[in-house]
Amino acid sequence: MESKIDILKIMNYLPHRYPFLLVDRIISIEPGKSIVGLKNVTINEHFFTGHFPQFPVMPGVLTVEALAQAGGILVFHTMETGGELGEEREVFFMGIDKARFRKPVVPGDSMLLDVRVRQRRGKIWKCTAVARVEEAVVAEAEILATIG
Repeated sequence: MESKIDILKIMNYLPHRYPFLLVDRIISIEPGKSIVGLKNVTINEHFFTGHFPQFPVMPGVLTVEALAQAGGILVFHTMETGGELGEEREVFFMGIDKARFRKPVVPGDSMLLDVRVRQRRGKIWKCTAVARVEEAVVAEAEILATIG
């Protein structure tokens, strides 16, 4: 199992940039199997200006996006280490099932992004994803993605 992919390598894998890059660091990764990433949520995030000024809460859709980005890093890293990475450099979000939001994510939270591969068929990947803050599940979903 490998660990600690920094932000520069993350930016090599993903096309996202501020303010839409939602993974700060990878804590651990097992190619083809699982990844644990970290998103530190701060009051300086652009979305807190309007969501909601009196009670800042990270939008659930962005929590799911952070999970999807962690999954994208897992896909690229797996393909890179397996010698499969060719011309196709995009991972596209195909679908989401069973999304549930359990607790609000607020400024000051460190959100762990745990994504595990359930199934892979060619270019299509199906993963289970769970976001946690201090061991409490804040969101979970099944994510479907493809290589573009």
